[in-house]
Amino acid sequence: MRSFPLPIALTARLSPVIVLAAAGWALSSGPMAEPEAAEKKPTGKTETQSASAPSQTQAQAPKTYTAAPAPCESVTAKTVKSLVPGAKADGKEIRSTDSELRRTCSWNALEGYEYRWLDVSFEVLESEEAAERSYQGRVEDRSGGGAVPGLGDAGYSVVNLSTEDKQQTREGVVVARASNALVVVTYNGSDFESKKAPGTDEINKGAIKAAKEAVAALEKNRN
Repeated sequence: MRSFPLPIALTARLSPVIVLAAAGWALSSGPMAEPEAAEKKPTGKTETQSASAPSQTQAQAPKTYTAAPAPCESVTAKTVKSLVPGAKADGKEIRSTDSELRRTCSWNALEGYEYRWLDVSFEVLESEEAAERSYQGRVEDRSGGGAVPGLGDAGYSVVNLSTEDKQQTREGVVVARASNALVVVTYNGSDFESKKAPGTDEINKGAIKAAKEAVAALEKNRN
């Protein structure tokens, strides 16, 4: 493996600081009458109040996923070797503000003049509706791509080419939603000898392959 100076953008990418937006929510139940107060109220009124007040079970819908899986175990060693030659199979997990609900793993390596980077992220939200809103927002932010059939409940991929100091980098992003959880895969590469980037098909297929394995790993954590 050769040592080769990286462009500014890729050098910064080798030491990522990933700040994932924290999604919080509050669960509340209706007020409960004090025992003594309840005893003093007429029986008819108490029964009416009880019938109209929603139960905690009714108000809170069950979640398909309550925790994110281990991201560094979501992609097989064979896939890591194929997509990121020279990278360690166990990857490196990135610190998160809430490691139970948001987790990310990264693999990157420079083999010869070929550089590759792979990120796999999981985010568990409070409801399927919240996950759908987040999914749609991410898709809108990455226009120009297309749907990926059979990837969770909804899947989308897009590939973009960027150039800095005459060095090309091609990056593919796949976003998938499975019930109340999201999977986001980022895969990119450059050739520092030719200054060219890998082909669109290579990057897109690689990102989708990793995303399919990540979604499968998530689905093993269904409640």
